[in-house]
Amino acid sequence: MINIFFSYSHEDERLRNELDKHLSILKRSGIINAWHDRCIMPGAEFDKEISKNLKTADIILLLISADFLASDYCYNNEMKFALERHERNEAVVIPVILRPCDWKETQFGKLQAVPANGKPVVKFLTLDDAFLEITDQIKRVTGEINKTKNQSNIAQPHIHEKEKNLISRSSNLRIRREFTDQEKDKFLDEAFDYIANFFESSLEELKKRNPQIDYRFKRIDSQTFTSHLYVAGKVVAECMIYYGAGSFIANRINYSRSVSQNKNSYNESLNLEDDGYMIYLRATGMSLFGRSNKNELLTNEGAAELFWGMFIESLQRT
Repeated sequence: MINIFFSYSHEDERLRNELDKHLSILKRSGIINAWHDRCIMPGAEFDKEISKNLKTADIILLLISADFLASDYCYNNEMKFALERHERNEAVVIPVILRPCDWKETQFGKLQAVPANGKPVVKFLTLDDAFLEITDQIKRVTGEINKTKNQSNIAQPHIHEKEKNLISRSSNLRIRREFTDQEKDKFLDEAFDYIANFFESSLEELKKRNPQIDYRFKRIDSQTFTSHLYVAGKVVAECMIYYGAGSFIANRINYSRSVSQNKNSYNESLNLEDDGYMIYLRATGMSLFGRSNKNELLTNEGAAELFWGMFIESLQRT
């Protein structure tokens, strides 16, 4: 069995949980055993348990974000020790890029990261797309490690007799919880601001690449913005995106193809939902643009791309 160690910042725990779920088939098949600090039992010594599992891990996943880089414990303790084992060919270190950050100039920047080309997980349209790709790469690495062990008959790391008697336990120790209204409001605010900034920068770039096109982006208030596209001064596309007070359902981000409609009408809507482990966005599937997004868990990037695709669809057909 291949032992996998998660090195991560607790700020990224919900993303670690999602990756852990995607590895469940490998765990059930007896191919891997995944460990992270939430597996530490009450009364156990924190540093000692982490050190022990770092020393015996075959694969060490560095879950990279700005919070990881800012954490002295993650960066100076876990990461440095992991790279030392990697250099001695005792373990394989895989950087998993969760969120955009300046990671390429770090000590692990020379390593092949996942997803491919170091694309951050949150930049995928859905988290499932990102973590499926990461799982496939981890599966490939476990196969190579098992092949090497079988061919070389490498001895397993020495385990102290006392440690042999420790009871094995699952790494699946997540507990459902109820998210507060404050947490949901914060998530919705951040998602809406991301979509608004995405639209404004995309409109600017679209104009740069197409001189015949002009645009108008306007923040009506903190919970509403409109966008217009013009060709030769004529409106070819417009939309209003809004949420919160005054809308039909407060915990949705809504898209309307008309800026003149009231806030009880929309062509697509993103529901804020949670499964007891994380908060996410899910489209209602009202639009016919592209593939169906109704059952997909959307990142902020995925939500913005869905609305943007609806917005420029008519322009792309002309």
